[in-house]
Amino acid sequence: MKQLCLLGSWFPRLTVYLMFGSCLVYAAEEAGKGRQYFNEKEAPENLRDLRNIQKALQETLPQARAATVSIDLGGGSGSGVIVSSEGLVLTAAHVSAGVGKEMTVIMEDGTRHKAISLGLVATTDAAMIQIEEEGVFPYVNLDREDSTSLGDWVYALGHSGGFEKERGVGVRIGRLVRLAEETINSDCNLIGGDSGGPLFNMKGRLIGIHSRVGASLEQNMHVPLREFLKNWDAMLDKQFVGKGPFAQEAVAFLGVSTEDREEGGVVIKVVGDETPAAKAGLLEGDVILTLNGEELEGAVQFSASLQLFKPGEKVKLKILRDDKKKEIEVELGEK
Repeated sequence: MKQLCLLGSWFPRLTVYLMFGSCLVYAAEEAGKGRQYFNEKEAPENLRDLRNIQKALQETLPQARAATVSIDLGGGSGSGVIVSSEGLVLTAAHVSAGVGKEMTVIMEDGTRHKAISLGLVATTDAAMIQIEEEGVFPYVNLDREDSTSLGDWVYALGHSGGFEKERGVGVRIGRLVRLAEETINSDCNLIGGDSGGPLFNMKGRLIGIHSRVGASLEQNMHVPLREFLKNWDAMLDKQFVGKGPFAQEAVAFLGVSTEDREEGGVVIKVVGDETPAAKAGLLEGDVILTLNGEELEGAVQFSASLQLFKPGEKVKLKILRDDKKKEIEVELGEK
């Protein structure tokens, strides 16, 4: 414990914390417990308050910055934060945009790592990504106790506008201005590229992930950490949880246009260029008789049956070409 400045007498069963001159001591805070005193004030009252807020930020910021990453999606980017030494990353569902997608995680120093998206929650914008390369990664601690309160001082990190090594991670400080069940609002200033980045309390513990970046401060919303904790196992298991505005579940794609055939099956009218169908060798005029052994009665049934599969899965088609039957295996793509 650091020096205690005490006035008055020593009481054996009572530890007294008082202010003398510029000395402010909160033993519970030093032990990582309790609520920081400046969170109880409507506004900083003096220079000492500002210096303590600044000190809290300076002490926790290096680790938080080291664990904050840019996520390169190949045509777009977002942010995220590493929460385990094995490279587990929390981000927003609209950043990961699906399950099993390949992407690149960029550390603040520019080091790039291959990664893949795990599960997500489409209703609340929570998602996980896993760095695939082996290593020991910097990470942050989680506020598992959900200890935040309205008005708490917080800070937001992110790769605003995309990754720039010379600039590094952007840091914005503010306060919590609204708490709801599935969202929290801060008045930290966020812009494009910050999506998926972390929101910390002043002890450096992760309390949320940036979700909606609006035109005004009131529109900046974060996914509270409790939403991640509630769906933690499902996301680790690569599940697409719920239906919502932040992500659409991938639909299997074959790449053909078909029409009904009186004798049964469907006739291929069009084969799209560079589609899974074209790569598998399907041709216009081919008749598809069965899908994984199931006889086809028409184009509507065929389309509905395809929707039961996921991108990357392989299906077997029995086709009729030039009065000869043959079987073709196709790896479905993503629509």
